[in-house]
Amino acid sequence: MIYPSNFEQKIGFSQIREMLSEACLSPLGRRFVERVSFLDRFDLVQRLLLQTHEFANILRAGEDFPSSYYFDVTEHLNRASLEGAFLEVRGVFEVKMSLRAIRQALGFFVESEDGEYSALKALTEGVEVDRALVAALEKLVDDNGNVKDDASPELQRVKRDLIGQQTQLRKTISSILRHAKNEGWTPGDAEPTIRGGRLVIPVIAEYKRRIKGLIHDESATGQTVYLEPESVFELNNDIKDLENAYHRELIRLLTAVTNQIRHHLPALRKAYQFLALLDFIRAKSVVANKLGAIMPELHKRPVMKWKNARHPILHLTLQAQGKKAVPLSLELDQEQRILLISGPNAGGKSVAMKTAGLLQYMLQCGLLIPVEEGSEAGLFGDIFLDMGDEQSIENDLSTYSSHLQNMKQFVLLADKKSLVLIDEFGTGTEPALGGAIAEAVLGQLHNQKVFGVITTHYTNLKNFAEKNEGIVNGAMRYNPAELQPLYQLEIGKPGSSFALEIARKIGLPKNIIDKAGTLVGKEKIRYDKLLEQLEQEKTDLERKNAAVAKHERKLQKQVEEYTALKQHLEESKQDIIRTAKGQAKLLLKDANQQIESTIEQIKRSQADKEQTKIARQQMETFKEKLTPEPKPVFKRNGSVPTGPLQPGERVALIGQDSVGELLAIKGKTAEVSFGGLKTIVRLEKLERPDPNVVREKAKKEKELATAATPSKGLDVTQRMADFQYTLDVRGQRAEEALTTVMNFMDDAIMLGMPEVKIIHGRGNGILKQIIRDYVRTLREVASVADEHVERGGDGVSIIVLK
Repeated sequence: MIYPSNFEQKIGFSQIREMLSEACLSPLGRRFVERVSFLDRFDLVQRLLLQTHEFANILRAGEDFPSSYYFDVTEHLNRASLEGAFLEVRGVFEVKMSLRAIRQALGFFVESEDGEYSALKALTEGVEVDRALVAALEKLVDDNGNVKDDASPELQRVKRDLIGQQTQLRKTISSILRHAKNEGWTPGDAEPTIRGGRLVIPVIAEYKRRIKGLIHDESATGQTVYLEPESVFELNNDIKDLENAYHRELIRLLTAVTNQIRHHLPALRKAYQFLALLDFIRAKSVVANKLGAIMPELHKRPVMKWKNARHPILHLTLQAQGKKAVPLSLELDQEQRILLISGPNAGGKSVAMKTAGLLQYMLQCGLLIPVEEGSEAGLFGDIFLDMGDEQSIENDLSTYSSHLQNMKQFVLLADKKSLVLIDEFGTGTEPALGGAIAEAVLGQLHNQKVFGVITTHYTNLKNFAEKNEGIVNGAMRYNPAELQPLYQLEIGKPGSSFALEIARKIGLPKNIIDKAGTLVGKEKIRYDKLLEQLEQEKTDLERKNAAVAKHERKLQKQVEEYTALKQHLEESKQDIIRTAKGQAKLLLKDANQQIESTIEQIKRSQADKEQTKIARQQMETFKEKLTPEPKPVFKRNGSVPTGPLQPGERVALIGQDSVGELLAIKGKTAEVSFGGLKTIVRLEKLERPDPNVVREKAKKEKELATAATPSKGLDVTQRMADFQYTLDVRGQRAEEALTTVMNFMDDAIMLGMPEVKIIHGRGNGILKQIIRDYVRTLREVASVADEHVERGGDGVSIIVLK
């Protein structure tokens, strides 16, 4: 059961139905869209969802599935069922092309792999298209809807004769027209035309007797007549006879193919039912892909376990604006059957409730829903809705009376398989009584074990949910610092309406707000402040967690880069060693060959002194080639200390320019600091650097430091120690205060302060506006907010820096 009767309009499903109709290719699918309704049979809903899921996969994969010629040929089939009737050429063309689409669809499923598209393949059972019928249709008309000239030998002969006679007629009448133009009997731009189905020429009225023939018509002014020359009478008659013969043969062919269609009407109706279903399922799949919808895990029992669900209409609307809808996750099961959502106005409570109702209704109409993978859904027997103003003059019902009427239906008809959706529960009458009645109704629904999503502002309902198992509070989150809704649903705690805070933000006089706070009572104020404080703490914690996560990601990236670099160095090291070993082998081989050659040369000369000397010289030359070039020695102008290195000395790696400080010596290794980076190196690889080099390097570093800082110098430590986090500009003129704030913010940003405070007072708000407008232009500023009410409120600006 669906209650009330206008449920679809109120929940937004009528717009989904329109989207489905627009996605259909023909009236075939649109008729199915009109019949879409709420279902509670598990096997049927599951089958419909599987069909849509499989077709959505076909579309996403870009498969070559027919998407054209989904013609609605119901009228043609009805005409063909009449004995003696025949279809027009257009009807034959539409039947032919739509049957081709059906055959292509059947072929697609036949060629698909076993087990693939099983739900869609089930639709093809018993669907057949007779090949002889398709061949007959193909022979009669082409793919452009024109009759083929070779549809039959007689038609081909008549067509050929007709073309010949028309050609002869045009030649003859063109000759007559050319002569008439030369004589001035016809206008210079005159051309042959058709009148009464016969070819004629226009002739100036005063010369109509110059050409023998029959006048068929005249112009509106009477200055021109349309004349059929006597010499073409017979040609026109022959053409008319041939046209009649062509028409008789065409009717014979159309009648024959219509008779073939009549013999296959039962099979054709079933085939077109299959085509209509394909059009409908395709439309559902197009909408599903547009919404990013999926098929959740389906259960027979009532359950909702939705991850990041999105309202379909809101999703598309924001997407068109380049924005994203904030998703919500909710869970209803046997232990948590009713979700009571509270929070400020315009915070998203009603959207959350409508999202739950609309997606559940879509699901039980066989449509995929926009949730994330891993979501679960069940089936409900009924859905009840109370939302909006239903006052009726005819029935003498006020708004609240209509709400009570709905509550009566819920209490009488809802059971453990029902889903109840109520918006702004209890409103419309005196708050105390309205809240009491709402609590009583909620208790009854709870006893009947119904499922529900309910929105409210009433504190007594929030307290009722806290005290009773099976009902859970939910809050639409709100940023209390900025007084802006976050549209995020948080389950497990109630939400504050932030009524006084919102009133304060929009500028309601303070005395009125204070009076309201007094009237509502301290306990209510403390309750709302506690909720506000919890919300603020949660927001701060999330911001800090986000910052920590960002740092962790950065650290992880650096670790990965370091690991990759280390691996690269190790691989390079191994490559260098392999190359060096190969070169050493080659050198050793060359040396052995040179030695053997020298010995052989000495032996052959029988140790002749001259030959021995030459051999020695060649050996020395080869040795010089193998000796590496000496490391360049740089001349040191200053005096360098000698003796063992000692901790505290300036040292450099041999062959390197970087200078560091020797921190400690441990055996044959040393701990050295290069630019604040500590490392362990072998002691034998260190040397004392040239003092001149050290002085030159220090000089360059000093010049760079001087260029990067003011000439008078900057003691950052002292500036940080002297910096005051709070700036008071009360009493200053706008121009003077702005200059002070600019200097203050420059210092805060340079010193890396996380947060500062500017006291500007309330006054008429001009000074506050000027300061905040300037601060918001700074890229380093993350947010600007009012101070806590007890510490100055909107008279103080809290500025958080990035």
